[in-house]
Amino acid sequence: MPKVTFKSPLAEVAVDVPPGTTLLDAAEKGEAQVGHSCGGVCGCSTCHVWIRKGFDSLSEQRDDEMDRLDMGFDVRPYSRLSCQTEVASEDVTVEITEESLVAFMDENPAIRRKLESEGKWPLKK
Repeated sequence: MPKVTFKSPLAEVAVDVPPGTTLLDAAEKGEAQVGHSCGGVCGCSTCHVWIRKGFDSLSEQRDDEMDRLDMGFDVRPYSRLSCQTEVASEDVTVEITEESLVAFMDENPAIRRKLESEGKWPLKK
């Protein structure tokens, strides 16, 4: 089973998932902090992530993902929407973008308040 590792300034999470699992489903399984305001239906760009390892092994990018990704912040050649990207058989390393992390905190106010009380949120630049 491939391992997906999610990295952010707040945490690093690794999770084993079967091939065909979306990166968003892998994030939810591992409790990685990937935002998804639209619920994972390619209706926004808040699950935008950067692929640091294993990019070529992932599912092909479709037109609807490319169109939505054009709305994202700080899009790079190795950007993907985690709700549309399926894992194959190779390990993958994913960096959670600031856009996605902020969306996650907006979607999870209890977690945001806890991190604020610990001085971990907002991120220091």
